[in-house]
Amino acid sequence: MTPDYRAGCAYIDGEFLPIAEARISILDMGFSRSDCTYDVVAVWEGGFFRLADHLNRFERSCSCLQLHPPYAREAITEVLFECVRRSGLRDAYVEMIATRGVPAAGERDIRRISNRFYAYAIPYVWISRPDQQARGLHMVVARDVERISTRAVDPTVKNFHWGDLVRGLFEAYDREADTAVLVDANGYVTEGPGFNLFACYRGQLITPSDGVLQGITRQTVLELAAEEGVPARVGRVEPGLLAQASEIFVTSTAGGVMPVTLLDGAPVGDGQPGPLTARLRARYWDAHRAGRWVTPVNYAGR
Repeated sequence: MTPDYRAGCAYIDGEFLPIAEARISILDMGFSRSDCTYDVVAVWEGGFFRLADHLNRFERSCSCLQLHPPYAREAITEVLFECVRRSGLRDAYVEMIATRGVPAAGERDIRRISNRFYAYAIPYVWISRPDQQARGLHMVVARDVERISTRAVDPTVKNFHWGDLVRGLFEAYDREADTAVLVDANGYVTEGPGFNLFACYRGQLITPSDGVLQGITRQTVLELAAEEGVPARVGRVEPGLLAQASEIFVTSTAGGVMPVTLLDGAPVGDGQPGPLTARLRARYWDAHRAGRWVTPVNYAGR
């Protein structure tokens, strides 16, 4: 029987599988210790977006954690393309993961564990669906939980240490909001569950510099803003600045540029997605359809 990859395709231990059949060992330290890193790249209208940048960040993350995936960059790239090709998905969420691996019985020396690589492609994932983006996200600045220290977990390395972010989400739900942004121990704004944050303040775009992932979408917005002649800076952001912002939006591979229209229960600007947000959002999605950042997928022979 021909495998049905329409819901997604995974690559596990050297084998391509329908996403529903994908399994990893319960002993893999990526699961049991969160000893892993990952990256997510989007496929939109049949093309990978900024694939080289995502691969560069994945390689850096692996290096920082002393992980050595069993495949070189070229082989990893082929796996990602094959997951998409087999699935036939034109708009996809494509993830690559490197884990410490499965230790031999009784082995405690992490240097002697063979690292593993997994990948999958599933239908595109939205942090905020297009219909939600039309009215804008309702966000809170978390009061009950702070972002984990950068001395403990390096936020520039993509990781699954989401304990603080999950607590922030539950606080948001309790406060009748969609999501939350966390502050660090010094009271500066960092990031939220899976996204970077931007504020438009006195005609300038500002995005936090500390305690954040250096998002590919974040970088894209900074580059597009420069092309648009919009001044932007990366620096420390206090919660009080957000309260005075004329526009706020968040950025992620899973959703792009997403407006925030309510902060801590108060309207951002006039309570509608702002004009700069809309402009950058349109530029962002236009860049997915053609140009220097798009790598087409060859679906022939699937």
